[in-house]
Amino acid sequence: MKESGLLHETCLWCYRGVWGTLTKYFCLPDGPPNLPIMEGEAIAYFRPSPAYLRYRKFLFWIGLAIVDVVLSLLWLVLIINAPMWGLITAPPWLIVIVVPDILAYIAIHLRYDTTWYVLSDRSMRIRRGIWSIYETTITFENIQNVSISQGPLQRWFGFANLVVSTAGGGDGGAEAGASASHVGLLEGIDDAESLRERILSKSYRTAGLGDEESEATDRRIDRASFSMDQLALLREIQTLTAQLAKPYAT
Repeated sequence: MKESGLLHETCLWCYRGVWGTLTKYFCLPDGPPNLPIMEGEAIAYFRPSPAYLRYRKFLFWIGLAIVDVVLSLLWLVLIINAPMWGLITAPPWLIVIVVPDILAYIAIHLRYDTTWYVLSDRSMRIRRGIWSIYETTITFENIQNVSISQGPLQRWFGFANLVVSTAGGGDGGAEAGASASHVGLLEGIDDAESLRERILSKSYRTAGLGDEESEATDRRIDRASFSMDQLALLREIQTLTAQLAKPYAT
């Protein structure tokens, strides 16, 4: 749904001014983060899906409608019971209703425009943040699991979130007190299942599972039509078996 109207145009005009000021005077990066790559290595830069931005705006307009209706009703009660005071306080009431809406709208766009995901053949980097910028780099060889999170409203908008867990982390890392660096969150992904399989396939190759024996195993596994979770478990068993066999080989 295309947004229009005076409030929307006002928010866009304010946002362009704020974005220009932040990038110029506060050194806010207006491009994707850098990720070291080797010669000939493929790299991809992308932001969350536009559907994610529409989802954030939808939640914003719902909250906005509730707050503005309550404030408007309070002002209406005031003008009915004290018409003179209602007219005198009309400009402050208008400011209280409109200004927070513009600020919240700007914050949504800033959060979206400062979120970047970068994928190379060996690692990935996530950047987000406005005043404080946070960057997380995850090497594919350390990835233990990639899970998909999607609520009913996110499903309706057509996107999902990916949660990338590395060695020492886990899906319950926040509750267990694990370091935040052990979990990477990719919000607003259009084709989450495809990206999940892409990340897992890269993690298998960078973990040293791309030799001829493993490739032959891959072909046998492909013919058996194992799921990605089953494949991950088989890979883990294969790696542990190789590590246990090393002392006896010497």
